[in-house]
Amino acid sequence: MKNILVATDFSNHANQAIEKAADLARGLGAKLWLVHVAAPEPDFVGYKTGPQSVRDHLAHQLRKEHTDLQAMAARINGAGAECEALLVQGPTAETIVSEAKRLHVDLVVMGSHGHGALFRAIVGSVCEQVIGLGQCTVMVVPADR
Repeated sequence: MKNILVATDFSNHANQAIEKAADLARGLGAKLWLVHVAAPEPDFVGYKTGPQSVRDHLAHQLRKEHTDLQAMAARINGAGAECEALLVQGPTAETIVSEAKRLHVDLVVMGSHGHGALFRAIVGSVCEQVIGLGQCTVMVVPADR
């Protein structure tokens, strides 16, 4: 196993998955790709690029997410695992799958929020979508109860 992708949404559940993935990467001598999928650019009706205030807010949010992601990667590198962080925009599950293919990932690690069946039936689960769309092994780290 050479490449492991761990997806994060900066939640506690994702942090648990990151720790598991970092342990695996260290143990296997694999590279860890820390990926955060940011919301895609909003579509504005009647605007070419959207109102400046919305663009400024989105830019600020992306800078913060990028900084947080780089800090996480630095912490993982400091703990002995090779880690590179990527912030990409797009629909979450599809973007995770496309990044996994692009990076030639052997394993995708994701944290589960532990929502119930009703939530999954109405909203769906990113983990389930990645499993359905993906072409590599997916490890789901369950939420602590």
